[in-house]
Amino acid sequence: MNKEKRNFTCTTCGYKTIKWVGCCPECQEWNSIQEEKQERLKWATKGTNLTVSMVSLDTVQTTALKRMLSGIGEWDRVVGGGIMPSSIIILTGDPGIGKSTLLLQISHGLSHNYKVFYFSTEESLQQVKLRANRLGCIDSKLLFSDHAELENIIATALQHKPDIIIIDSIQNCYGAQTTTIPGSISQLRESVFYLMRLAKENNITVMLTGHITKEGTIAGPKTLEHIVDGVFYLQGEDRWQTRILRSVKNRFGPINELGFFEMQHNGLIEVPNINEHLLNEVSYSPGSVLISVIEGSRPLLLELQALIIESKLAIPQRVISGIDHKQVMLIAAILEKYLHIKLSKHDIFIKVSGGFKVKGSGIDLGIALSLLSSYFQLPLPQKSIALGEISLPGQIKPINQINIFIREAEKFGIKTIINAHNQKIEKTKCTMKSFKNVYDLLSLFKE
Repeated sequence: MNKEKRNFTCTTCGYKTIKWVGCCPECQEWNSIQEEKQERLKWATKGTNLTVSMVSLDTVQTTALKRMLSGIGEWDRVVGGGIMPSSIIILTGDPGIGKSTLLLQISHGLSHNYKVFYFSTEESLQQVKLRANRLGCIDSKLLFSDHAELENIIATALQHKPDIIIIDSIQNCYGAQTTTIPGSISQLRESVFYLMRLAKENNITVMLTGHITKEGTIAGPKTLEHIVDGVFYLQGEDRWQTRILRSVKNRFGPINELGFFEMQHNGLIEVPNINEHLLNEVSYSPGSVLISVIEGSRPLLLELQALIIESKLAIPQRVISGIDHKQVMLIAAILEKYLHIKLSKHDIFIKVSGGFKVKGSGIDLGIALSLLSSYFQLPLPQKSIALGEISLPGQIKPINQINIFIREAEKFGIKTIINAHNQKIEKTKCTMKSFKNVYDLLSLFKE
């Protein structure tokens, strides 16, 4: 007797198994395995007319698409210069981070030039109006609905042909013909698929908000991220009321692009000059050094702080935040090898101010100088920045795009650039302190 094939899928990570288990082997989440009915595809047989026509690309007619600008510069820049028509994108982030606030501000800006439908599946229209009043986003051109049934949303879009539909959020949408609860893995995948077809076949741009898991990734299977054109994360920063908008997937623009906002009573306010905020709290004290990294198209000026103290433990402590642990340990090993400074017998504490996480070999020199500055308890020159890579033999190497960093540093009054001796640099007003190897760095700490 043939039994119906059964498949079970994890609602958190998309892991598949043929039997139910209490804990997902992939993500270790409990009670996340749900049964998913499998429908077999009906393959074409002889005599059936299921073929499609094939064409050469030189016969395909194309038109230049004008991007949709919201008037919010940070958003428009992160999405690649405006939203691409007929695209489908997801905005996700922690609960209460400001996704609905940002989306309402974006929809209000877009409604000046485009027909926008906003479907609030999580809040009533009264709740949405309270937020809109606070944000100053009441506009007769921007139309709302609190319906969450996907069939009704698609039918409304097909009938009225808006330029943009916004659904806040996709986890609360449900299909009338399905028995699974909203937010389940099968319903999410099906809902996003139909919305993707709506966007591509009817020239309607679709914007969604989505929940995230406790690990900070978008909730639902990875197939959701493959289906959509763009995935954008709105993240919070611990110290300020700053929100960071990060592009992690964008078919029509750069990835890893960052936008900065400040949460205020009247909504999310753009922070175009984030480096001005970052530099306001730089101390230039022993153990402090400025570094720079490029996120997307923007160079960020960040303070790196180190604290070196003689350890009283058998195994010295290593507390590192914002940088790869192995990168710091590698630089510490190079300094100990060639400068004979016993960092292995000291506790090392190092962090990037502002809660940022940075990576790349261009911050090697900054790490080395912060460690040496803290060890000798002597500060680096005021308003200086370190830009360089350190090789395993202790040589200081040039970095790519250094002139971009220097131009950004000049805007904010940086006067000294610490770099590799053979670095090619454009004309600048900054003073250059160039070094060949880690031995030469000791000259910075001679009293």
